[in-house]
Amino acid sequence: MKNVHKLTEGAILLATMAALILISIYVPLVGGIITIAIPLPFILFSAKNNVKMITAFVVAAIFISFLTGSLRGLALMLIHGSAGVVIGYLLQKNKSRNVILMASTLTLAIGMVIFYSVSAAFFQLDILHELKTAITESVKQSEVILKAQGQEDQIEKLQEQGTLMVKQITTIAPTALIFAAVAASFVIQWISFPVVKRFGIKVQPWGSFRNLSLPKSLLWYYLIALGAMLVFHPHEGTYVYSVLINARAVLETLIIVQGLAFLFYIFHQRSVAKGLGVLVVILTFMIPIVRYIIMILGITDLGFDFRKKFEKKE
Repeated sequence: MKNVHKLTEGAILLATMAALILISIYVPLVGGIITIAIPLPFILFSAKNNVKMITAFVVAAIFISFLTGSLRGLALMLIHGSAGVVIGYLLQKNKSRNVILMASTLTLAIGMVIFYSVSAAFFQLDILHELKTAITESVKQSEVILKAQGQEDQIEKLQEQGTLMVKQITTIAPTALIFAAVAASFVIQWISFPVVKRFGIKVQPWGSFRNLSLPKSLLWYYLIALGAMLVFHPHEGTYVYSVLINARAVLETLIIVQGLAFLFYIFHQRSVAKGLGVLVVILTFMIPIVRYIIMILGITDLGFDFRKKFEKKE
């Protein structure tokens, strides 16, 4: 009876997955939103079954997704389904939300890289190339408009901006992919976990943001990346330059997050209104000087255990 129940549950979840894939592919606008719910059936099944059953479920999902949506359906299933399996299995092991976030982010990022590589190699679908082509065409159209308006002196400046934008897109693509994977992981948890809880699956709550403490090794990684940029001066467009600039961007973002967490901790200790914290977050991403101050706070907290010293003074 137990096996029959599991088979029935698996069949229902596979049918749900197929319906979500169909909507994602064939329903405009709504499909893009529904895509983020594809991991849900995998989370529900993986959270309550062993590895053998999960493997069988994934194999069945591969065939059904291909029959439902051909290669596009298979790609959606592999990227989002893999993340769902990882999330569900970690829920089964009662892991923290932070661990789940990191693991699902890594899974989604790997899936996106594989999808991009396969699309570019076998289907001549290079998203980066298409984006750069669109920017180039937009610049050309703008040149025509400027000539018609008698503003030829602005054309050279426009061309320089277009060239710079194309270079930046190529350079920061890895960072953009990582941030996209993080955002997708957050949204998947936000959508799926309320449903998961209704099925009796235990979900660890998020800890308070003010208590967030990232690994201290991040500071060393940042200093190494920064030092390498200053010492080697890699030329723009080279592989080394791309690696260092993306590493620096990701690490700076993490340090800013640590700095904000540290500031929220101090605000909590001093009973400062939460509205001020929200205002600081907004200003951090709008005003460079505020961002640098928050980075200094993050570096201080990571490098000198300033939070602990603050606790002792209390």
